[in-house]
Amino acid sequence: MNARAATPASLVLSAVVVLAAGCSGDGVREVSATTSSSDSAPASFQVEEMGQFDDPWAMAFLPGGDLLVTERTGTLNLRDADTGDSVEVGGVPDVAAEGQGGLGDVVLAPTFAEDQMVYLSWVEEGEGGSGAVVGRATLETGDEPTLEGLEVIWRQAPKVSGTGHFSHRIAFDPEGEHLFVSSGDRQKKTPAQDTSNSLGTIMRMGLDGSSPQIWSYGHRNPLGLEFAPDGNLWSSEMGPEGGDELNLIEQDANYGWPEVSNGSDYGGGEIPDHAPGDGFVAPEAFWTPSISPGSLLIYSGDLFPEWEGDALIGALSGEALVHVDLDGTTAGETQTFEMGERIRAVEQGPDGAIWLLEDGGSGQLLKLTPEAS
Repeated sequence: MNARAATPASLVLSAVVVLAAGCSGDGVREVSATTSSSDSAPASFQVEEMGQFDDPWAMAFLPGGDLLVTERTGTLNLRDADTGDSVEVGGVPDVAAEGQGGLGDVVLAPTFAEDQMVYLSWVEEGEGGSGAVVGRATLETGDEPTLEGLEVIWRQAPKVSGTGHFSHRIAFDPEGEHLFVSSGDRQKKTPAQDTSNSLGTIMRMGLDGSSPQIWSYGHRNPLGLEFAPDGNLWSSEMGPEGGDELNLIEQDANYGWPEVSNGSDYGGGEIPDHAPGDGFVAPEAFWTPSISPGSLLIYSGDLFPEWEGDALIGALSGEALVHVDLDGTTAGETQTFEMGERIRAVEQGPDGAIWLLEDGGSGQLLKLTPEAS
């Protein structure tokens, strides 16, 4: 397989826009924007603060607009679309909330309209250390919402020591027939090149966890996983010092970690860059210095028609929302909107608005809509 040339998305031209914000009466939120093309003007949008959560990690909208939000420490919240009030959902499993571990992703099943099934990922302790888990349950709503019949359908293997690089993002293929799970290298590096285990991989399996198989490998910490409307699977991945990646995921492909990276190892150790003919798949876009991509959305709404089919990445250390133009299997120009806080999650609302979760103690839930003309 041939490596692809990638343009460093950190080489940008500076432009600044001021975006109106309904920030609880605090007035205007200033958002600096950069773009990789001098011919492209940054989009503009309004930012509204819609709530606050404790160390949130992921979110998923129900068909009526209510919102599920996970908190890493082990709480699943259900936010009412009309009142903005949130209640805790019962029946959530015990989680190992240490380091990067805890309660992770939440995604509605393709069959949610018929069976109210939701999928969760979290971290558990066990023999050998800790590991990521994926389970599914029926969401019972009402005054006291709860998860019923929770069952574990996949476990990261092997369990190892340490509290980092679980990844555990969840995605379903467009046909709703297969479940995909990102599985980080657990900061162990070399297992990512060993297909006898599931560390450093993206896994594919049936909706019930049956017939699990390694779909791709050589990954470090893929914290974003999303199918585009055209059926292509994309993943955003944290590199070491530099070399954060946006990858087009192909079956049986090797993405090179830790043999190659467009970043450097911590402490100054050098890693060979991706190069044509090295046998590894290079990223479609990469970032040096790091932006720490923590999530990925492929936009399909109507409110931002110029972004339809494009990637939106939540940047942690970059404290930004990053837009990457996608054209089929190719990543083009980028726009970076400096949000001033670590962005953990990006999701699309039922009306096409873009929702963000700020990371850590601040935990603001933000709603982005087009700026009024």
